[in-house]
Order: sequence, then structure tokens, then C-alpha cells
Amino acid sequence: MSQFILKMKIADNSRFSPGDSPFFDHDAVEAARAFHRSLPGYKPTPLRLLPAFAAALGVEQVMVKDESYRFGLNAFKMLGGAWAIACLLCEEYQLDIRQFSFESFRREHPQPLTFAATTDGNHGRGVAWAAKQLGQQAIIYMPKGSSAARVKHITDLGAQCIVTTMNYDDTVRLTMSNAEKNGWKVVQDTAWEGYTQVPTWIMQGYATMAAEAVEQIAAAGEKPPTHLFLQAGVGAMAGGVLGYLSDLYGAGKLHTVVVEPDKADCLFRSAERGEIVNVAGEMNTIMAGLACGEPNPLSWPLLRDCVQHFISCEDRVTALGMRVLGNPLKEDPRVISGESGAVGAGVLAAILHHPHSQTLKDKLNLTPASRVLLFSTEGDTDPQHYREVVWEGKDGITPNN
Repeated sequence: MSQFILKMKIADNSRFSPGDSPFFDHDAVEAARAFHRSLPGYKPTPLRLLPAFAAALGVEQVMVKDESYRFGLNAFKMLGGAWAIACLLCEEYQLDIRQFSFESFRREHPQPLTFAATTDGNHGRGVAWAAKQLGQQAIIYMPKGSSAARVKHITDLGAQCIVTTMNYDDTVRLTMSNAEKNGWKVVQDTAWEGYTQVPTWIMQGYATMAAEAVEQIAAAGEKPPTHLFLQAGVGAMAGGVLGYLSDLYGAGKLHTVVVEPDKADCLFRSAERGEIVNVAGEMNTIMAGLACGEPNPLSWPLLRDCVQHFISCEDRVTALGMRVLGNPLKEDPRVISGESGAVGAGVLAAILHHPHSQTLKDKLNLTPASRVLLFSTEGDTDPQHYREVVWEGKDGITPNN
């Protein structure tokens, strides 16, 4: 097997002090999951087992939750946006969320509200989808450099999409300002002073995929995971999933690793310093969904306390993950994973090919008994770029790397 070195910085979390979160326990997540089950077309996304890849890596099992099948949207994000919008509407109109349905609401409340969000692609698509299903309006802002394919995904759902000349975090501030002026409802997956309820709902919604994975692991006759690799932008998905799994398995029981692009590694830097650190600039990474420079203050305390390692890596790591998942070993199933979905698998593949592979595995406590759970949070949401990476070798490996 060839050897090469990809840039990955691994930070030990010296402040690891696991504890529970009151926001993402079993009951909170099950309420969101009951809502998702009520949606037309709902079914759990597949859990893929990769035993051949696991054997090559020297661990017992690698499991990948494949979110490319979520409601035909090719990504997981609608789980948070739809649940948050439903909760917002129930609050606005004094409705019981346990009896809420898209069809009845659309019929009984024909006067639409407008929902606004900032997105790198998938969150905005989820908000636009939910707004359309409910007969509401959506205005989605995207940061500088957003691809035409991601914009079209949103406009095809009937939403207005505006690409700004700013980075993601500045675009969030613009969205907030315009929403306040126009009376729009903001549906954003990060929090700030005075804005915490909606991002809490969004994070609870994300945890539906973790609850599904737990049931699927048991149904497949597999033992629970020992390791959890979670990619992060602001950290909302990582916080929601980790909060639920920590409540289920016990805080600190899963060896958790959070992975970010090195051009937007705000959580990695925050872990090194022990307090929230913001990253500024354009954050020009192919991992568009992770190009966020300011941690979500709701998820940061949980990640600070319950994550053992934070990794900052170059784009070639996730490009490797896209190729590995799309071209599996032996009888392992194929997973079409996009730039922001494949980085966990990319880290494992980069470790496999590293000349000091065993040293890295020891650092992350990866042993022959380890069972690793990954979340491929998107498919080929930018099809042209996916082909450029997987077919044409963009961000590829060259000899002696």
C-alpha cells in the first residue's frame, strides 16, 4: 500500500471533562424525531457497514450514516430547519407540536410568513423545502463564492436566493439585519445573545439521524460504536449528535473526534486556547458547508467538555475521503459523499496511508476493537465539483506527499 502524508493537526483536549447537556437528551430528540416521522416520504437514511475498509485500517468496524437519501434533498440539514420552522409556527399560532402537520397548517393558515437564513448550501435548501411544504416564503442568503449549482437547488424550491460579497459569518449578520427591518423569521443554526431557541431546535432536529443510527446498528447485530468522528462548521450538527449519543451511552464514553477544514478551524483553535476563538477571512475551502469561522456558543460548551480530539486538516483529506467512499474495497457498499460529508472518512484513509499510521492510531486510541461511526452528511450536492474531485483528481495525492 502506498504511503503519503496529508496535513492534519491533532489537538488533545486538555479540558476534557464530560457531562450531560439538558438540551439534547433522549426526550428532546424523540420529540423532533416523532415530527420527522410524520412527514410524507420519511424513512431512515441507510447505515453502511465498511468491514473491508475497517480491516485495512486495523479496527473492528467502520459505519457510515449516508444522508444523501434524506427526503430527496441529498443532505441532512432539513432535519433541523423543518423542526425549527414547525416549532416557530406552533409558537406563533399557539399550536400543539404533537398534532402539527404540514397539510393542515397550509390549509388553515393561508397568509404566509417569510423565513430567512444564511447558508453555504444545505441548510438553506432545507429551510426552502420546509417553507414550500408549508406554503410559506423563504429568503436565503449565501456567502461569496457559492456555486451556481447550490443556488439553483434553493431557487428550484421556490425561495429567493441572494449571494453576497461577504464570508459566511458576515452574511449571517446581514441576514439578521435585513430580517429585523422586514419582520422576517430567522432560522439559523448558530446562536448569539438573545437568539438561542431556534438554534437549539435545529440541533435537536439534527440528532434524528443519530437516533436512527443507534437503532440501525442494533438491528444489524453490531455492537455500539467506540469512536465518533464528527465534522464541524459552527458545530451545531456535532453538538446535537454528540449531545444525544452522550445522553444515550454516557458522557465521555464515546471517543469523539471533531474534524474541520484548516481554513475555517474555529473549534480546533478554540480547543487549543480553551475559549471561543473566531476565524476571519474568506475561508476558501472546498468543504463549503464547514466554511464557518465563529463557533456556535450553544454547542461549544458540550464540545469543549466531551470531545477528546480536534483535527484541522487540508482539503486533500476530504477529497481522499470522497474517493475512498465512492470506490470502496471488496464488497463494501459505495457511498456518494460530498466535500463536507467525507472528511471523517478522509481522516481515517489519511491515517491508513500515513508512514506513521500506528502512531496516529495510538493517539486517537484506534485499536483492533474499535468501532467507528461516521456521518456522511451530504451527497454530491455540487455534482460538477464532485466529478472534478472523484474523476479528474482535483485536490489529489501526488508521489512523495
